[in-house]
Formats: sequence, structure tokens, C-alpha cells
Amino acid sequence: MQKIHKTLCLIVFVLLVLVVCLQGCSSRYYEAALVLADIAAGDQPSRLKRIVDPPARYEVTYPFQEARGRGDLYRPARQAQAALLLVPGVAEAGKDDPRLVAFATTLARAGFAVLVPDLPNLRRLQVSAADAEELAAAFAWLVSDPELAPEGRAGMAAFSYATGPVLLAALDDQIRTKVQFILAVGGYYDLPRVLTFFTTGYFLHDGQWHYLRPNDYGKWVFVAGNVHRLKSPEDRRIFRDLAERKLADPSAPVEDLTESLGEEGRALMAFLDNDNPQRAEELLADLPEALIREVAALNLANKDLTNLYARLILIHGLGDPLIPYVESVDLAAAVAEDRVRLFLVRGLNHVDMEPGLPDRWRLWRAVTLLLQARDGRF
Repeated sequence: MQKIHKTLCLIVFVLLVLVVCLQGCSSRYYEAALVLADIAAGDQPSRLKRIVDPPARYEVTYPFQEARGRGDLYRPARQAQAALLLVPGVAEAGKDDPRLVAFATTLARAGFAVLVPDLPNLRRLQVSAADAEELAAAFAWLVSDPELAPEGRAGMAAFSYATGPVLLAALDDQIRTKVQFILAVGGYYDLPRVLTFFTTGYFLHDGQWHYLRPNDYGKWVFVAGNVHRLKSPEDRRIFRDLAERKLADPSAPVEDLTESLGEEGRALMAFLDNDNPQRAEELLADLPEALIREVAALNLANKDLTNLYARLILIHGLGDPLIPYVESVDLAAAVAEDRVRLFLVRGLNHVDMEPGLPDRWRLWRAVTLLLQARDGRF
């Protein structure tokens, strides 16, 4: 029965797209439907795969400080229409994550020359403001090639916590006016409030606290990515073991580990164990100084985002259990109204899609905007 329902939804969706195409006389609407269907298909067959040759994928290097940055370039089989720096989320597989590879391949079939940088921090489950500098260098290399970025058409895309470093890179004076568009899926704005959410399950909206059961994965990835900021070697060892245990089994007991924590370790554990959103700010202030500094550096709520030149396409799932949707709402409100489009969808589990019919429509509109940006018309 569920399969029949999905089939009917897809048929209705296609019919709606055809109606719009007939009214607007634009092939871009139809192309957006093909791209969206291919994203949903992942590495499975789709019409886009049947009618467009696969892109070439090969490793490239770009200048960065005194060394060379590395990444994978997905080059369309035909002439590239725009360049895109695609930054993976926090995952050990990094640029080789199968979902990311499938997404980059789809975008390359759609005419983007896609560069996916290989950021060691993300592979170590770390997010760092320092990565913005390398992202700016990677983008500068990408946009400098007219074969990859015809007439300078270029943008960025990010998933989840990578949204922070991407927006920080887009504010870099060296590339700011060259970043024409940014696609962010499941991103954030106020990082301390995100930390409050994944420890307590509460988020603020219109001045009121709302509860949504968070996915514990976010909390323990945060721990794994910040262990090195603790001064005590013993605290670092304990939290590495603790994070490994909790990532494998969120219900696993950890009292045998936490009883030996030092002062910094106890402060971090108190923050993680807290379930009262009213206490989160106080407990956050007691965290190790190095961790507080990094949170402040990655926080977008304390940055002037009115300096962004890029236009934003923001997509967020209403039931996101890792980063609440209000983060994209607040991010949209922090930039000029005419420079952002926000799409809140149901059926989007953070960055993985299984939307119903209304959300296919919203996602199709978002993909249409991305293709308009590719063509310099957004």
C-alpha cells in the first residue's frame, strides 16, 4: 500500500511539473525535476542517468598556505556551466562518503564542475573555523579557471555543521564578491543554541521553548571532535573512550569512566548531562577556554552576515533531530531579505530525503533556484 501511495505521489508530482513547464515554457523546470529525482535515487537508476553521460572524477590539488590542498573534481561530460565548491558534513568517510559522491555526481550531470575538498578535520569528526581559510583557497582556485567557472559563475554548498566554515569562507575579502550563491542543507546559525538542543532537546522559537527528541549522535560527535581541547591527557583519554562507547551504543553505561574525570572533564560532563535549557548558558560558560573560543569562532550569530555577497538557498527538515529547523529560519533572518530563499520541508531527516508530495514540490523549487544560479539568473 505504501509503495502504491509513493507511486501515485510521484505521478501527481510529475503532472504538476508538466503543467508548470507548459505554463512557463521553460526546460529548466523539467531539468529540476530530473535532478531532484536523481538525488532521491542516489546511486540507483534514474532518467537523468540514462540521458546524461557520467562526469569524470579525479583528484586535484590547489595552493594553500605553504602546501597543497587536495580534493576530488567532478567534471561534467559536457561543458561546465558553473563551478561549485561542495563541502561534506562531519563524517569519517569525508569526500568519499557514498551519499556525498552520489550528490556530487548528480550536480555534475546537471552541469556543475564540482570540487569536494578533502578536509582532515571533518574526517576526524571535527568542525573548525580554521577550515574556512582552506575553503576560501579551494574556491579561489576553482573560480580562477574559466573552463570550470564560465563568466565567473560559481558558488558553494554545505551540509549540516559545514555551513559555518562555508559562510565564514564566503565572508573572506579575497573571494567574497566571487561567491554568487550558497546552498546549505540542515545548517545552523546560533551554535550555543544548537549545543543546548542536542543536550536538552529544547530549542527556542518565537521566544518559547519547544521540545524535540534529539539524536544523541550529534552530542557524541561534538565530544569526539573536541576532546583535543581538554588540557588533561587523562580527561582526553576518558572522553575518547566515552565517545566511542556512546557512538556505538547510546544507552551504554559510562559511570566507570566519568568517576575519574578531572576539573575540565567534569565541567564538560555536566554540560552534556544537563537536561534543563535554562542552565545551558551557565554550564557552557564553565567549559574549557579552548572549547569556548572555538564555539565563538564557529558561531554565526555573532558575525555580521549582511556583508555576504552570495545569495542563499536554505533547506531544512522540520523534524531535524540534529540541528533544529529554527536555525535556518534565524540564518535567513540575519541576511538581507532579497538575498535568501528558505525551504522548510517534512520528510527530510537532517540531510537524508524521503519527502512526501508537498515537500517534493518545495525541494523542486529549491533545485530550480540552484539551476537558475548555475545559469547566472538567481
